[in-house]
Amino acid sequence: MYDEMDYPAPGRVERRAVAGPESARAGRLWWDGAADAYQAEHGDFLRDVGFIWSPEGVDEADARLLGDVSGKRILEVGCGAGQCGRWLRAEGVREVVGFDLALRQLQHSRRIDEQSGHRLPAVQADAQRMPFATGSFDVVFSAFGAFPFVPAAETALAEAGRVLRPGGRFVFSVTHPIRWCFPDDPSKRGMTVKQSYFDRRAYVEEDDAGRAVYVEHHHTVGDWLRGIVAAGLLLQDLVEPEWPEGNKQVWGGWGPVRGRMIPGTAIFSAVKPG
Repeated sequence: MYDEMDYPAPGRVERRAVAGPESARAGRLWWDGAADAYQAEHGDFLRDVGFIWSPEGVDEADARLLGDVSGKRILEVGCGAGQCGRWLRAEGVREVVGFDLALRQLQHSRRIDEQSGHRLPAVQADAQRMPFATGSFDVVFSAFGAFPFVPAAETALAEAGRVLRPGGRFVFSVTHPIRWCFPDDPSKRGMTVKQSYFDRRAYVEEDDAGRAVYVEHHHTVGDWLRGIVAAGLLLQDLVEPEWPEGNKQVWGGWGPVRGRMIPGTAIFSAVKPG
């Protein structure tokens, strides 16, 4: 949702159903306009060459949620400026590919490639229609990229399952579904339930013509689990990170006050049967 700094100004807020094409258009427009402010605000926390799973600061260097990635071919879904994939390249993984819906995010990725010396091959694409062959990757992952912004969880999860090889691993992090009940306020004021957990209508910001300019979708824990199963994957773990004592930052609705009381992030880990 809308935050401070130089993000695009919020439009008229609605709660309504949004289909795939409208959602993708809104996501592309908003993230093209928000990429500069997002990277300026969160770039230091994410690091140019770093793999952070969530605002809680879960670091792949410590968590190793992807397992042994040596010799693997890896896809990052919704790569943004490519920080995670670039970290994998720096760790010696030879084949890492990323994609993102927003061209401006990919331009930041190219900028950081040149500055860091670690290049991440990346293309512009939609998670609802991944432009890769079936069974192309040993590992597919997404760190808050794309999945919170797709209207049908099962569609994007099926695509991730399709491009994954038998025996491959799929890990993705999203806003914890319980957060949908609460306002986007990380302080004590944000501890009051405002809407039903079961209300799956999207949060939509519209322009004066009624067109969506920002869309964020809600899927319950059950929706994600059913989507994983429908994609032919086996769930191995669901990580709900606790807020660490040393993390003082506030990131939208995430922060130390509320983060110590309710989970802000869900990280799903699954495998494709071999």
